[in-house]
Amino acid sequence: MVRTPVQVPKSLTLQLPPSLHLQVTQEQFESLAAVNRDLRLERTISGELLVIPPTGWETGERNIKLATRLCIWWEEAGEPGKVFDSSTGFILPNGATRSPDVSWVSQERWDALDAKEKGTFPKICPDFVIELRSRSDSLGTLQRKMLEYVENGAKLGWLIDPQNRRVEIYRPEEPVEILENPVELSGGELLPGFVLNLQKIWT
Repeated sequence: MVRTPVQVPKSLTLQLPPSLHLQVTQEQFESLAAVNRDLRLERTISGELLVIPPTGWETGERNIKLATRLCIWWEEAGEPGKVFDSSTGFILPNGATRSPDVSWVSQERWDALDAKEKGTFPKICPDFVIELRSRSDSLGTLQRKMLEYVENGAKLGWLIDPQNRRVEIYRPEEPVEILENPVELSGGELLPGFVLNLQKIWT
């Protein structure tokens, strides 16, 4: 008996125009993320699916420097809590799923989550977030994300713009603080002892 070989259909890539907005539920988003682990996906409060393109080498290098510095502080200070990189998604109280470039959640707030809330995407907004602007990022889009973090529970946020050597600092119920070409940033009372040397980020 001669068996006919099974024909495996070729995979195709679907290109979507920027004007087309895909709406997904949180359950659909989690299914998409599970089978597209190489992609960085986000979901807005309205359910719009966002695909974040891979970063260039400059942004990738700066991202790892930021995450490393926060991890070193966390280990040396013995500060409890959780440190996360850009691959981690959080379901914010408003329903959006966001992935800050670097983030930290206090141990107290993390322990308050039950097992279900700590699922694949924790249902919490980090206490501290960093967004690093790449050459292709819209400043307005990042500024809106920073405001969203603060409105959903973040206590401190840094928007770092290496191209202009500029940092915007976000805190609840305070105007945005803008620093031009700062040398360093301090975590203040939220992250005691954490100081970020920006000279290593600008270069």
